[in-house]
Amino acid sequence: MKTAAILFLAAAVLPVFFSKNRSAPFWLAFQALALAWAGLASHGDWNGHTLPRLIEVLGVRGLIAPILLHRAIRGRAEPNLDLMPSNLFVWAIAITLIVLAFQFGAPAMDERNAITLGAIGATVVVSLLLLASNESPPAQLVAVLFMENALALFESLLPEPWPLPVHAALGIIYVATVAVGSWLIGEPDHAGTTDAMATAGDAAREPRQ
Repeated sequence: MKTAAILFLAAAVLPVFFSKNRSAPFWLAFQALALAWAGLASHGDWNGHTLPRLIEVLGVRGLIAPILLHRAIRGRAEPNLDLMPSNLFVWAIAITLIVLAFQFGAPAMDERNAITLGAIGATVVVSLLLLASNESPPAQLVAVLFMENALALFESLLPEPWPLPVHAALGIIYVATVAVGSWLIGEPDHAGTTDAMATAGDAAREPRQ
């Protein structure tokens, strides 16, 4: 369980600091593998609940969502920019938030659960910082999906897993989020086109010297 939480934390934090937009689908798939491992480690009995839960995590979060996001990012044909701007001040804020997230759960829980809660908190705060510091639509969608994966990891802290209808609802919300988000970020920038046309019109109306 500790290893799964650490792997999830690495897949949520490292790409924010060191990765580009186009590598985000890979990290989403990696998070899904860590989520599946954490679910098996915390509620490891193979029963009628385990298999549908693994299908939801690996199929929806580990396969469908990364594919949709990959297609949307490639379809924008934008430069492969950093997920988080390379700014030492922003990085310092992110590191401070991560440390505070781990301190939040340490006093109240044992070591295993404290690491898991710290990974959840660190993922959420870093995702919020990413939303605040990067205006790129693909980066903002990635931050939202990271937070939804952190919510799924929270299940491993519970003594009993969520019922299957809850998993189904979370899976539907996740697919809807990535599908609608991918469609939105794949739309052309009408505002930029309009501005360019207005600039060209103003230039045409200027009197010739």
